[in-house]
Amino acid sequence: MNEDKIKGQWKQLAGKLKAKWGKLTDDDLKIAEGNSEYLAGKLQERYGIARDEADKQIRDFDRLL
Repeated sequence: MNEDKIKGQWKQLAGKLKAKWGKLTDDDLKIAEGNSEYLAGKLQERYGIARDEADKQIRDFDRLL
């Protein structure tokens, strides 16, 4: 994900991220603050998916924006 894009539009994105991945908490999103690596780690943790899959889901999500 484009880190600058994420940081610049974080509040908007945070709502969309929470809608897509409801298991992410507000605290997860607050800590992430645009850090896609942290976000991928949290997706792994919350959904029990592999890192490659978490990265793929984030890239796919980014393309939809």
